[in-house]
Amino acid sequence: MQNITLKVDGMSCGHCVNSVEGAVGKLGAKAKVDLAAGSVAIEYDEAKISLDAIKEAIEDQGYDVA
Repeated sequence: MQNITLKVDGMSCGHCVNSVEGAVGKLGAKAKVDLAAGSVAIEYDEAKISLDAIKEAIEDQGYDVA
C-alpha cells in the first residue's frame, strides 16, 4: 500500500469533503480530507490504481491538485 498527501485547492466545506473522499473511494482507495490544511491523505494500492487516476478523480470534482 502507498500513502501520499496531496495539496488540493478549492475545498471549503463538508460537501467538498464528501465529493473528494467519495471520488477517491470509487477508485478503491481511502482518502481523508483535512480542510484546514487544504490537503488529502490517500492510501492506495499502486498495483491497482495510479496516482494520475486519483488526481484526475479529484480534479473531475472541480478541485485543483497542486
